[in-house]
Amino acid sequence: MVKLTAEVIHLSHQYTNAIKERELDLRGYKIPVIENLGATLDQFDTIDFSDNDIRKLDGFPLLRRIKSLLLNNNRILRIAEGLGEVIPNLETLVLTNNHLQELGDLDPLAEFSKLTYLSLLSNPVANKQHYRSYVINKLPSLRVLDFRKVKLKEREAARDLFKSKKGKVLAKEIAQKSKFLSAEAGNKAPIGGASAEEARAIREAVANASTLEEVERLNQMLRAGVVPGKATQGSSKNGNANGEDMEEEEDEPMEN
Repeated sequence: MVKLTAEVIHLSHQYTNAIKERELDLRGYKIPVIENLGATLDQFDTIDFSDNDIRKLDGFPLLRRIKSLLLNNNRILRIAEGLGEVIPNLETLVLTNNHLQELGDLDPLAEFSKLTYLSLLSNPVANKQHYRSYVINKLPSLRVLDFRKVKLKEREAARDLFKSKKGKVLAKEIAQKSKFLSAEAGNKAPIGGASAEEARAIREAVANASTLEEVERLNQMLRAGVVPGKATQGSSKNGNANGEDMEEEEDEPMEN
């Protein structure tokens, strides 16, 4: 099992794929958690996370360039909310052979307004009744589901099914969340468990980082539980006139 660090990202295979997009190959490292992707500096159209041990789809900084994520053969049980804000241009998502259980677990995918290609083959959820209609209705931009083209008749049938009174009741019944998400519902938080203000500060800090050194410094701060901007505010209140205490607090995460 390998921790996804900035060093792993920099040493991984990077190339122009068959459709002339820049791709980062992180396949087969047995990575358990998606993290430290700020080190990519948003330089890739596609990231391949296939054949790892990822359990939750989250941990993304603001990456406007990403169009495709390949996550087949992982252990994904959950999809975080708010991902549509940090990877807003995602068009292709391959989640083949994961552990998604309930139709309600797929609701966060509706945040991807440009999602065109989606694969959920070999997930337990794909065997649920009304699975295909539910996904098509939730994702109006979808063109291909499980490598089968979404036909106009399918889209109209799905819309009619869930538009009716009976369909609305049915939608509530089948949109059951998994036990994992139900346990989190009482303590809902934005991406990574941070508050909305903290998540915004983190995204802005990553977006403004212009060098690998700045990105790595941000990674160290976040691993130490320090939110960019708040460290400076806190130390300015407690530090002395010449700022020596501030320097100590800012440098402390680098020791980890």
